[in-house]
Amino acid sequence: MRRSVHTFLQHYQYFTCIAALVALPFSISVLISQTLVMPRSFSLLHSIYARLHSLFDAAGFPSSSEFFALVCLKLSQTISSSILTFPFTISFLLLAKASVIHFLKTHFQKYISNDHNKCSSFLELYSPLLSTHLWNSFVIFSANATSICILFFAFTFLEGIHFASPKWAIFLSAVGAVFYSIVLANALVITSLALVSSGMEGSKSGGFFGILKACVLIRGRTSTALVLAVPINIGLAAVEALFHFRLVATSYDHDQRQVWVLALEGLLIGYLYSIIVVLDVIISCFFYQSCMNKSGPLDTTQINLDQEIDEEGYCYYDNGEKLKGLEEFV
Repeated sequence: MRRSVHTFLQHYQYFTCIAALVALPFSISVLISQTLVMPRSFSLLHSIYARLHSLFDAAGFPSSSEFFALVCLKLSQTISSSILTFPFTISFLLLAKASVIHFLKTHFQKYISNDHNKCSSFLELYSPLLSTHLWNSFVIFSANATSICILFFAFTFLEGIHFASPKWAIFLSAVGAVFYSIVLANALVITSLALVSSGMEGSKSGGFFGILKACVLIRGRTSTALVLAVPINIGLAAVEALFHFRLVATSYDHDQRQVWVLALEGLLIGYLYSIIVVLDVIISCFFYQSCMNKSGPLDTTQINLDQEIDEEGYCYYDNGEKLKGLEEFV
């Protein structure tokens, strides 16, 4: 964290230009989408909320509790916001991350010596980042679906043994929320590292192979990755809260504040959000460098994912040793 902040301050002009010119449209879209999905009258939010409510109710969750209603509403808002910001995510956000990764790769060349890792422009990193981001979306969707299915089976089992009293249902709902949060946090950490790995390694390690390499690199370092993600997420949540407090709460008060003042203040808050997004990419890059250094060049668990798999499903270590398929790799 300290090295990331030092690098950010050392190259402040470059990173702030990226935040102002490239990441700012994405940040504004996220803040605006958070505002749009607040009322339940929003059609997309209302539709997703109704379906999730029916699904959780059929699974045996206590639909009458305030905790259940809050979880269902927050999940609906997250899905709606992700849908609204998806065009800005695959364009401005990925371009901003490609710019930061390309800049930091010049500082890590002594750790990455392969010729295919060298690229003349950050635009060359966009294709592997896009491929990895699409696979990351699938991984996050799978993590959500798996967690919900496990909770469904748990509540169904308890209901079958006549042990699902209201108090136990509320207690298990809280336990299920903690379990869901842990699974989702680990999935987000892996996908973030996979995105950085794809940018650092070049076009041949994007997509699914980037996720596999992230799973190998993060072994034994999951707690470190989660600790690094906590302050970033707190900062993003604080900026979103500031946006709601300063703009959303006073957007209809035309007597005290003028429209152009609100617009300038909104741009400033969006810029702060972009700064945190850029800092998050820098931290992920330094964490990736740390994982690569600790793995070591002779670590047999680290496979060169750029080697092609032959027709029989074999891949190879750098020393020529044969490895059967992907099961042994995982």
